[in-house]
Amino acid sequence: MPFGFLQGGPLNPGDILISNFNNSAGQSGTGTTIVRVTQAGQQTLFFNGNPTNQPPPTLGLTTALGVLRGGFVLVGNLPTTDGTPATIQTPGSLLVINRQGQQIATISDPTLLGGPWDLTILDGGSWAKVFVSNVLSGTVTRLDLDVDANHVFVKQKVQIASGYKTNTDPTVLVLGPTGLAFDPVTGILYVASTLDNKIFAIANAAFAGPQSGTGTLVYMDDVHLRGPLGLAFTPNGHLITANGDAVNPLNLPSPNSEIVEFTKDGNFVEDF
Repeated sequence: MPFGFLQGGPLNPGDILISNFNNSAGQSGTGTTIVRVTQAGQQTLFFNGNPTNQPPPTLGLTTALGVLRGGFVLVGNLPTTDGTPATIQTPGSLLVINRQGQQIATISDPTLLGGPWDLTILDGGSWAKVFVSNVLSGTVTRLDLDVDANHVFVKQKVQIASGYKTNTDPTVLVLGPTGLAFDPVTGILYVASTLDNKIFAIANAAFAGPQSGTGTLVYMDDVHLRGPLGLAFTPNGHLITANGDAVNPLNLPSPNSEIVEFTKDGNFVEDF
């Protein structure tokens, strides 16, 4: 939760929000809740998209989770009925949740939002640019938003990249472009393409018009990358990504789910 977030609900700056991808039985694409964790470690339920707990699931929340300082939470939705690729309810959507934990809107587009899987936000307070990776279509879409105290308005949706590999998977449901990290100094959006096992860079991402292609290859490392998922900047300007291990898995008895640090120039730094 960022500083400057509009108050008036249970959320405070410094809180952590977690979207549940699984249900309590561990079925992928069936999670319906967002949990708030305070800085003191207290856990409370912020959002419940299926309060009656009745099948079939009404939602399948993804890692496309972000916060607008204007007082809203955005989260991706790509549900399944039984946790398998065969029952994915395409094309998915983004839910808009207010600061009280109530869903107030749904953003969808069968062409430009094909399985919202992750997102990152350039937040101007009264406006925002939301970058969304789409796991079904293998694309990245930018949503240009206007924000006031009670509403989120979509001004336009623009595809700014395409051509990332995608595929369904019986273990992790779907593989495709996932983690996104935006550098406001250079205007470059970095994309962790899980199935490609590579990190790409999209120039001028905040202002580019409709375009195709994956962007520039930044980091390819079959020694350390194993299906990169989450992507974020470190304080020193490096990037870190979280290996999901569904691609290029280790066959040796060594740690899984590594965090890999590398520079924006694509040089390996460390893994954890």
